[in-house]
Amino acid sequence: VPVDGSHWLSMREALDMLQQRGHEVVVVAPEVTMHIKPSKNFVMKKHSGPITQEEMERDFKAFLYSLFEEGSFLERFFKVYEHMKRLNNLAVSSCEHLLQSKKLMSYLEEGKF
Repeated sequence: VPVDGSHWLSMREALDMLQQRGHEVVVVAPEVTMHIKPSKNFVMKKHSGPITQEEMERDFKAFLYSLFEEGSFLERFFKVYEHMKRLNNLAVSSCEHLLQSKKLMSYLEEGKF
């Protein structure tokens, strides 16, 4: 499940603590992310995704911009809603790409995840 952004920043601390307690931590992430980067505290497995780095940055900036645009409440609400739908569709598509990665699925099955 994609957890980039603030979700990842919170999760990262928990993963670091698990590693410090002797657990082997494996992070599965799309190749294109905002904050998920390799670390000595976990094994990172990447999979292809539906979007390029430039598209992700553009979409995220457009979403943030829409939060502060002027206009009536309804205009702003529907703009933010449309951006949220786009980001949600990208998250679902990223999960589909993950499940279609035969190499990654084999790794996870062999590791009994």
